[in-house]
Amino acid sequence: MYSRKIVDKALALHRFGWSNQYVARTCGVSEKAVTHWINGTRRAKAKDAERTAYCPKCGDSQLDARAYSYLLGLYLGDGYIGAITKGVYYLSIICSDTWPGLKKECETALARVYPVSVFKVQREGCTEVKSTSKHWPCIFPQNGKGPKHSRPIVLEPWQRTIVDEHPEALIRGLIHSDGCRVTNRIRKKRKSADGQADYYEYPRYHFTNASTDIVRVLTDALDQLDIPWKVHVNKREPRYRDAHIVSISRKEAVARMDAFVGPKY
Repeated sequence: MYSRKIVDKALALHRFGWSNQYVARTCGVSEKAVTHWINGTRRAKAKDAERTAYCPKCGDSQLDARAYSYLLGLYLGDGYIGAITKGVYYLSIICSDTWPGLKKECETALARVYPVSVFKVQREGCTEVKSTSKHWPCIFPQNGKGPKHSRPIVLEPWQRTIVDEHPEALIRGLIHSDGCRVTNRIRKKRKSADGQADYYEYPRYHFTNASTDIVRVLTDALDQLDIPWKVHVNKREPRYRDAHIVSISRKEAVARMDAFVGPKY
């Protein structure tokens, strides 16, 4: 007998078009077992009540609020929802392979928000952390056609309640997706006594996104925590042309951010 997690993962990979043989090899089970699960002859699917319990729209249970606030930040930055078949969707969060710790945190948050199987798909330079369910559009109602910056992104009242309770987790998720902690190196106007130009360095946080609505979600959370920020529109780097860049650079503000965000790892 295999765990429900293995069965769900096998079925999810099959829905993505993987062959039974490749699904079996990936999940470490026999090809015969995979065939039984796909044909419904070995193990019944989880009851609808179990699947809907964690859905804020279709169920009556409460989401893990802190994990959801963090996952919402990741989704608004680097996530999307796609359809597998009619009524079945997958949530995907794209995580850079540069930060393996981020991938692990994303997996943990996904499993806490909606306890279904979580799996990863390797891409060039990044990994998509995925989970399938018919309820992802309910959990993230900001889902829609086209890039997020091309359509309104407005939090539902129940989402606003959660992020108001856990603004640190939301900010952390947003910074982990489209943000970073960097060290600025500024050249001083006056040279030192030996004629060499002096520099001074200081840490700062950046968040870059083309959606003014998503930027506002971040700045509202920063305001709630009394963390000062500045924003400007990028006109230099072609990759981020016309994107809005939120900067947190005051010493006390950076120290406050370090207490719950810190560098990616």
